[in-house]
Amino acid sequence: MDWIVLVLAAGMEAVWAAALDASNGFRYWKPAMLYIIATVLSLAGLAFAMQTIPIGTAYAVWVGIGAALTMIWSIVTKQERASLARTVLLVVLIASVVGLKVVS
Repeated sequence: MDWIVLVLAAGMEAVWAAALDASNGFRYWKPAMLYIIATVLSLAGLAFAMQTIPIGTAYAVWVGIGAALTMIWSIVTKQERASLARTVLLVVLIASVVGLKVVS
């Protein structure tokens, strides 16, 4: 259960990052509110998971998944360009997160 919550919390990290960008410096209230809600959910999930998962592992997984999903979202929405190097590095990042789960 703790790993599932951690992965969902990491997903919320990607949501708050996208919402923060969409808020345009908090000028638009709907994405700003989504940012606040997603941030609270993300941090609450991380805090819950850290009750049983060591802090270094939990934080690395949370950041890794959040960063990967944020980059994937930015590529899908054409805010960033996909390249071979980015794709390879994303695969390495995701493999590292899976590796942390396997050795934990």
